[in-house]
Amino acid sequence: MYTFIENIKKDEYENFVLNHKIKSHFMQSYYFGEISKSKGFIPHYVGMKKDDKLVACALLLQKKLFKKTSYFYSPRGFVLDFNDEELLTEFTKYVKNYTKKFNSFFTAIDPDIKLQNLDIDGNIIEGENNFKLVETLKKIGYKHLGFNKNFENREPRYTFRLSLEPDIDKIHKNMHATTRKILNKGNQYNLNAYIGDEKDLKDFYFTMKETAIREEITPFPFEYYKKFYNVFNKNNMSDLYVVKVNIDNLINIYNKKIDDINNDIKNAHNLINKNKSKNLLNDYNNQLEKLKKELDIIKKIEEKELVLSSIITVKYGDKVWTVHGGNSNKLRELNANYLLYDLIICDAKKEGFKLIDFFGTTGNDSDNNKIHGIHLFKKRLGGEYTEFIGEFHLITNKFMYFIYTKIVPLYRKLMKKIKN
Repeated sequence: MYTFIENIKKDEYENFVLNHKIKSHFMQSYYFGEISKSKGFIPHYVGMKKDDKLVACALLLQKKLFKKTSYFYSPRGFVLDFNDEELLTEFTKYVKNYTKKFNSFFTAIDPDIKLQNLDIDGNIIEGENNFKLVETLKKIGYKHLGFNKNFENREPRYTFRLSLEPDIDKIHKNMHATTRKILNKGNQYNLNAYIGDEKDLKDFYFTMKETAIREEITPFPFEYYKKFYNVFNKNNMSDLYVVKVNIDNLINIYNKKIDDINNDIKNAHNLINKNKSKNLLNDYNNQLEKLKKELDIIKKIEEKELVLSSIITVKYGDKVWTVHGGNSNKLRELNANYLLYDLIICDAKKEGFKLIDFFGTTGNDSDNNKIHGIHLFKKRLGGEYTEFIGEFHLITNKFMYFIYTKIVPLYRKLMKKIKN
């Protein structure tokens, strides 16, 4: 006999979600519900018991709309065994009835459940898949929004996930040759990579804004990131990673590199093998020209210290997510983001986590894709290219759902066109 539970207490709710062997995700945590209030959502913590034992939980985020209507969203939810069709069906019924009390016309879910196995380039690998689950969800009343490739829906349908089970040398070995080459050079520019605190959030937001402009995306307001970090960090569930560079120090490093190249040029002139000497001179002169151009740019930087890259991570259960992050437009040739991600990976491995989720990429690996650069960077870290089953809507009022999903977008598009 199943019993639906409303307003589950924090400790009971967190104990279930945090320790669920199949479906634990920080976006279903009690804390993420509290954070979502700053986006205008109302969190509802619900669950279902069988024989007085919790067998399902869900964070349902309510968004109030016009004329007392609303919709609900369960980010990366629900938390239950999706392979148990009876359990899934019963919980769906309870959720449907519960949300109707708030004049909700649909509930959205986008479970982080893998659809099928892919190789690093996105080619399908034969084996187990979850197409049957997609059909099961449709059978019990959900509308599937399809197998989208980009960020058309609430959360990305693709990501890269890196297993931390191998030793760190094997993890590095599995990375792309370009990544290994960069990391093998070590911290040659004496960058300062560290775990920061609340006072570093302004530097973090600087990189977020620069990345948002560059990638044509809209960042959240500063206060959202501040709340996101503080809520998770005070519960030892989040870190803020930062990489900075001292400009005067960097100028000295570049001058030293230029001196070394000039010495190499002198030595190349003394080689008996003239063909080898000519080839080396061409190579050294190209390096010298590149270094001088970069140095000229560095000397024009007004800041004494410049933040290059920063990331807010979330640690939940046995996983780490690199959730929010950005890179400065300046000095990208220093590859600060590679240094930062390697530090995150090494720290997560030391702390005993089993997996890192790099939190979203595209299913369209095309040079023309505006986030191709981000995709390529994450791909080179050596994780598994992961495709989720997608977003589903449980519709409770077909007319209002049609208005909201068809008519309202057309109206907004028309108003934008008139305004432009």
